[in-house]
Amino acid sequence: MDLFNLDMAAVFGFLLILMRVSVVMFMLPFFGGESHPTQVKFGLSVVLALVLWPHVPPLGGVLPAHPFAVPVMFAGEFLLGLALGLVVHFLFAGVQTGGQVLSFQMGFSMLTFADPLSGQSITVTSHLLYMVAMLLFLAFNGHLIMLHGFADSFTLAPPGSIALRPLLFEEILKLSGGMFVLAIKIAGPVLCALFLMELALALMSRMAPQMHLITIGLPLKIGVGFFFLGLLLAIMSTLVEDFTVDLRPLFHTILRALSGG
Repeated sequence: MDLFNLDMAAVFGFLLILMRVSVVMFMLPFFGGESHPTQVKFGLSVVLALVLWPHVPPLGGVLPAHPFAVPVMFAGEFLLGLALGLVVHFLFAGVQTGGQVLSFQMGFSMLTFADPLSGQSITVTSHLLYMVAMLLFLAFNGHLIMLHGFADSFTLAPPGSIALRPLLFEEILKLSGGMFVLAIKIAGPVLCALFLMELALALMSRMAPQMHLITIGLPLKIGVGFFFLGLLLAIMSTLVEDFTVDLRPLFHTILRALSGG
């Protein structure tokens, strides 16, 4: 592509590519987030768009015939970038949801701080599991698989060919349901251990009412919770690895839902 002899169709194609790239970059937890300046994220989006621009099929050499088609095409690129970002975002949202439930059961619901990545107030265990999930995702090369799938999106769904179809909403609903299933898989083992411990304390209070179980109940609950939280990291490793393996097929499913392929 001759950079010194550009036509309007090529420039318009670059803007569509930039729209799709920027939405994904601003949504992802490790590339985006509140901890990175907006200028850095925008610069990274421009660099990735320039890298992908020569490899993207052209738009046919002509601009849209009707002016109203231009915002529609930009909206389609925004929707596709949003859908691809949600695929990865649901993983970390499920991990944070499980961490929030564990914080409530372990007695840490009041111990919150500002998350530098999202700018929201989260609990300690939620942030711990979030950072562990992110490190596991990067260790399993999930970011590289995500970038490969994102590059494939320009071949499976060229810029300007996006259309809303019912299959897209079905896939998004399925992924959102999987977020809650992931939260249950993460929080379930620890919740069962805490329930059995509270049941044992209740039986002890009935057998020996003179014991001050309130003074030892909360420290014991925290100790048991942290012990099983350490065992939970092995389960999280398996869950994140399975998600990373299925990440590229998930991208292709979303792209087929948007492009009708």
